[in-house]
Amino acid sequence: MPDPEGHPAPEEMDLRTVLHALADPLRYQVIAALAAAPENTERTCASFALPVSKSTLTHHFRVLRESGLVQQVDRGNSRMAALRRAELDARFPGLLDLVAANQPLDH
Repeated sequence: MPDPEGHPAPEEMDLRTVLHALADPLRYQVIAALAAAPENTERTCASFALPVSKSTLTHHFRVLRESGLVQQVDRGNSRMAALRRAELDARFPGLLDLVAANQPLDH
């Protein structure tokens, strides 16, 4: 059962849901950037400078959170996102290595 913020437990992460989240080029770009960053890096959603409205940005991060790819935490008046690297590596070994090694497609 997901926590109150919508983060699934590691055993609840589903590969199809994760792949669906990664299928969108903008969401893939976010995960690729976090995968390339040092472990435990936290970034605001706006720091990715995605060319979408605030409501669409919120949607993309909800999909990433509910798939289990990111953990979002409130830090004052900002919401920070961090890659759930350890959980993802345990649940889907090699997935983040593939994402980090493959640049996002430009559309």
